[in-house]
Amino acid sequence: MSLRAFHIVFIIASILLATLTTVWGVAMFASERGNTGHLLFAVGSLCSAVLMAVYGLKFVRKTRELGIE
Repeated sequence: MSLRAFHIVFIIASILLATLTTVWGVAMFASERGNTGHLLFAVGSLCSAVLMAVYGLKFVRKTRELGIE
């Protein structure tokens, strides 16, 4: 596995983890023990997932442009 492929797999795993923590934060906020901190945590996780997705797309485009496969 090339370094590029490993990097892409790691980015995808990070996006999935951030998405799952977003779901967890929303579920905790919706429960009877939930508070504003859970909602803020979910929003931060969602922002992280979106930013990592943007980074992943830019990384793939840039490595293709450079001819790194």
